[in-house]
Amino acid sequence: MTPPATTQTVRPLDTMDVRIGGPEQIVGVAAEHLRLLGARTEGPAASGPDATVTLSGDGFETARATAVWGAPGSGLVDEATVQAATGIMAVHGRRDGAPAGLAADYTATATAVLAVQGLMAGLIGQARGAAAAPVEVAADRAGLLAVSQYLAAAGADEGEAAELAPGGPPFTSAEGTLFELETLDPGAWAAFWRALDTPADAIRAGWRPFQFRYATACAPFPAALHTVTRAHPLAALHRAAAHSGAEICVLRTLAERHTETDGAAPWALSPLAGGPVPRPRSAPAKTPAPDLPLAGLTVLEAGRRIQAPLAAHLLGLLGAEVVRIEPPGGDPLRGMPPTTSGISARWLALNRGKKALEIDIKAEADRGRLRDMASQADVFLHNWAPGKAAELGLDAEDLARVNPGLVYAYTSGWADRIENAPMGTDFMVQARTGVGEAVRPEGEAPAPSLMTLLDVLGGLHGAEAVLAGLLLRERTGRGVRVDSSLLGAADTLTAPALARVTRGESPRRPAGFRSPLRTADGWIAPADRHAAAARGPALDQLPTAEALALLHTHGIAATPVTTDLDALHHDPRFAGAITRDAHGAPAVPTPWRLV
Repeated sequence: MTPPATTQTVRPLDTMDVRIGGPEQIVGVAAEHLRLLGARTEGPAASGPDATVTLSGDGFETARATAVWGAPGSGLVDEATVQAATGIMAVHGRRDGAPAGLAADYTATATAVLAVQGLMAGLIGQARGAAAAPVEVAADRAGLLAVSQYLAAAGADEGEAAELAPGGPPFTSAEGTLFELETLDPGAWAAFWRALDTPADAIRAGWRPFQFRYATACAPFPAALHTVTRAHPLAALHRAAAHSGAEICVLRTLAERHTETDGAAPWALSPLAGGPVPRPRSAPAKTPAPDLPLAGLTVLEAGRRIQAPLAAHLLGLLGAEVVRIEPPGGDPLRGMPPTTSGISARWLALNRGKKALEIDIKAEADRGRLRDMASQADVFLHNWAPGKAAELGLDAEDLARVNPGLVYAYTSGWADRIENAPMGTDFMVQARTGVGEAVRPEGEAPAPSLMTLLDVLGGLHGAEAVLAGLLLRERTGRGVRVDSSLLGAADTLTAPALARVTRGESPRRPAGFRSPLRTADGWIAPADRHAAAARGPALDQLPTAEALALLHTHGIAATPVTTDLDALHHDPRFAGAITRDAHGAPAVPTPWRLV
């Protein structure tokens, strides 16, 4: 089982002091993560439009990070304008047919995690001989990273494999209970619906949008599927799920989640068995450059879908050599449409620049090869199903025997913290943890976003945990097991809403919160602080440019809402930051600058 965070006894930032200030949406998350990693807060928080973090102590040169909303002159001044510009509103709104803001502060949360990553990466670089380098992060780059797979698909050589149209879960029972349905098996999908006497044509037509909803952020189901669930009580739906092998999860409220929160950190770190290993273990043959502090380190990644591959991708951007462990014949997702130069555009968004090795983990000889590789690696990262690593003889204890200096990283769904937890996929975790309420304001029915919010934020947490493990190894000379989860990501994202529950307030944002405004030819999003004032002028008859000009004359900050992600390439708000890779697929910028 994953060791619970409450047993964590080693922290990489112990004896270090942090001074932090700026927008609460960013610095609140950063301060909490740094505290959980052992840093001590000193002095009053500074104020200002940008977030600033300074870490000092224990023989390191002072590490500094600055976080901004967007580039100067871009008009991106807060969470709402960043969501609008980067395409998050467009992707989140696909289910309902129009752009919609996330009521949770998603880009601010991601930016804070990226800032902590950058600080720890810089400290690792210092420990390995690199010069200290200030870290710069920006919420607009965090937003582009969050939509990178959707952007890649929009710029691919071919169209989507499934229709982009409104529709999707959750489903509703006869009692009016909202629930998510999950299965990765078309047979289980069909069996669930047959048990409810669903028309065969609706079952067939529903599978493809259901299967691709992770990729498209929408699922235009036949109306018959929703009609069928509304005709059955929840008990009958549970029986159909048990009979078929599918799983359902009733949407929980934030108030319900508040009653069961355990105060756990979003990750857990525990030393591997065995004594310290020689510190030169990770000493590079050549001093790493400040902007590539992980150069010379090797990461073995046995990941699938988004969470673990994204974590490894971020480590690669920091200089590590990433070797993907793929099944015989290669990762089947390489061919997932739409493609660019014959390779899945979405796959490239997470895996470009990685090496790959085909390993049959079911064969003892190949598992032996993997252990040999792990004996020379710095990080082993996977997101296999719970218990699979131990079954294969590839758990932390197994690999510690061949490499006591390894950072063993497991990115899971639930981290063994929820009793009787359903399948640990993005939308099920959103449903179970109240995210479906947190991302939608009052007046809207709770519903998990069909944008893969937790897979992406879980990948960021996974990379953060690995960096914490690497820094701890540098400081102690011992290998470390690090565990992160989608549940931890959900807890980070919903923390402000849960804090409102603690204060006796409504956990949800008020009706209309962060809703974009219609113009004659598009949409605009006002800054959160100007939302009420922006609803005064009549804008729906004006072209977007004129509507913005009118608002600006009244001192109201607003920005156009990106609805065509492919247009981001030429968007002046990002000043050429989006490029094309060697295959011609869109590539978003590295989320940090270590300069």
